[in-house]
Amino acid sequence: MPSPKSAFCSLFTQRKGNPILPSVLNLHSFISFADESKGDDLLPAGTEDYVHIRIQQRKGRNTLTTVQGITDDYDKKKLVKAFKKKFACNGAVIEHPEYGEVIQLQGDQSKNTCQFLIEIGLAKDHQLKVHGF
Repeated sequence: MPSPKSAFCSLFTQRKGNPILPSVLNLHSFISFADESKGDDLLPAGTEDYVHIRIQQRKGRNTLTTVQGITDDYDKKKLVKAFKKKFACNGAVIEHPEYGEVIQLQGDQSKNTCQFLIEIGLAKDHQLKVHGF
């Protein structure tokens, strides 16, 4: 019995006598930039994963901003205190069963949070993912 890969190749190479390029049949992918950031020790916490900033609609015009993905190297309560003072909003650290500790801020603070995290050097621009509006 022929292998599934050879059967797959024979189906596409016999179509009207036009063989398909070998690069199309290469099913193994290669990521050229996979090991690029492994040697960079100067990056702050959160480099392995992204910092996710989400906006949730509550009742009416009220919104809630959540920040998830900040590593345990940083004190989240001190970050919330800085957010509250800088953005003039209320906030708290919530223990989420799946995501761990998550920072919640009142209002749509997504742009402010992104700028603040970049300013203090906690995350770079390519590490921030904004979800929502």
